[in-house]
Amino acid sequence: MSLDDVTAKPHDRLAKALADEMAQVNDMIRARMASEHAPRIPEVTAHLVEAGGKRIRPMMTLAAAKMCGYDGPYHINLAATVEFIHTATLLHDDVVDESSQRRGRATANLLWDNKSSILVGDYLFARAFQLMVEAESLTVLDILSNASATIAEGEVLQMTAAQDLETDEATYLKVVRGKTAALFSAATEVGGVIANAPAEHTKALFDFGDALGISFQIVDDLLDYDGSLAIGKNIGDDFRERKLTLPVIKAVAMADAEERAFWVKTIEKGKQDDGDFEHALSLLKKHDTLNATRTEALEWRDKAKASLSIIPQSELRDMLLDLADYVVARIS
Repeated sequence: MSLDDVTAKPHDRLAKALADEMAQVNDMIRARMASEHAPRIPEVTAHLVEAGGKRIRPMMTLAAAKMCGYDGPYHINLAATVEFIHTATLLHDDVVDESSQRRGRATANLLWDNKSSILVGDYLFARAFQLMVEAESLTVLDILSNASATIAEGEVLQMTAAQDLETDEATYLKVVRGKTAALFSAATEVGGVIANAPAEHTKALFDFGDALGISFQIVDDLLDYDGSLAIGKNIGDDFRERKLTLPVIKAVAMADAEERAFWVKTIEKGKQDDGDFEHALSLLKKHDTLNATRTEALEWRDKAKASLSIIPQSELRDMLLDLADYVVARIS
């Protein structure tokens, strides 16, 4: 699933409400992804940036700043920063995952090469830090730099834990908080910080982004095993790539000796035969882990919505609440 789905009503409403600001963000992104000396940089960046992404994360930054009363210029910088960080992580992820497709198009590492993807990703991280500094807030710099480090930690942790059956739900949550939720929470938190919102409001914005990101990733992991819900998504990719996600982690925890041997063979050792994915599905159904995973996604959605209760009611706040509902709409 992708938050960039063009049919998403919450996204449509946010995009309309923030149209003027997003036009400025897009102009800044295009200007800052340029390079005077290395034409490969804008070529690679444009391939991904212009590939149809709907800029949900930067819109969360803009919405948070505006609903906290900000009327200065730096929320534009921070929204562009968030998008650059996100794009950089996608470039790096596609190399790590050996991906060949992103947003329905060939990945940059396939069209060019791994070196180009890594180096252009590094360039975008550097551009992101330039934009952070221009906001003239050490607190903002601290939040976004910590988020960048946390994202990298999450990816490395996933790489080391994804095929280890000792990986438990606590470790899974650390991975999700790192690779997905960290940027969601930073995106909303810096909006409050730049607006000089009360500390309890910026904490609420952080909590919203954190819970929303966790819910989003759990839903994505669930859809990989539930063919009845996975419209427009290939099911079984995580299993074939030997990624331990929440539905399987729960099943492993309840497995008997024979079932555990199956998981060792298919996930830890990577020896997969025809019919193994179907057997994996039968084990998930036996232990009801799909429903348990669905329940956790809904609980994190509820936490996200509850966190914004301290923020005064506004149209933008309501749009963020609707966004939380949208994340879980396909599993509700």
